[in-house]
Amino acid sequence: MTQTRRNLITGGLAVAGASLTGAPLPALAQNYKNQQSFSQNELVGSGHKFFGNVSRGLALTIEEAVRRWGEPNGYVLGQEASGAFVGGLRFGEGQLYTRNAGDRRVFWQGPSIGFDFGGEGARTMMLVYNLPVVDALYQRFAGIDGSAYFIGGFGFTALTAEGIMVVPIRTGVGWRLGVNLGYLKFTPQATWNPF
Repeated sequence: MTQTRRNLITGGLAVAGASLTGAPLPALAQNYKNQQSFSQNELVGSGHKFFGNVSRGLALTIEEAVRRWGEPNGYVLGQEASGAFVGGLRFGEGQLYTRNAGDRRVFWQGPSIGFDFGGEGARTMMLVYNLPVVDALYQRFAGIDGSAYFIGGFGFTALTAEGIMVVPIRTGVGWRLGVNLGYLKFTPQATWNPF
């Protein structure tokens, strides 16, 4: 099942997105420097290795996220695929990196609904703020996502749950137009159930 899902994510929809920020959120991560956060330079360096030659767009996107919310105390590097025609689905998998709790494989999936059409397959970096323990990531994170692109680029949105914030940064090529309301559910094992 994981191999089939990986094939869908890596080769599936073969498009990627620039998500626009939904509602503004407060800078919650400023008080979490004592939990060994990751600096902007570390995030950009890790992102360059993962994303490849799309360095300027990545650096600007991470810079804006750090300006708004501070330094995260975890991040995820992974791949995802999604599609929507009014209602949509998103599936992804990656590796969570933390300083004090080690690295862990994570999976995410979720539905969305709204004025949203198209598909994307993306490489994704998710900045994770205020994560008290790794297991706290295994829940639903809700938010508003907007997309308007035909080739691709970098973009981000912010999702929250119980004081923890996840900021997905996505890139790739694709076609997507619309605004939707939805959530991502993180799990320790792969599942096709987005709910």
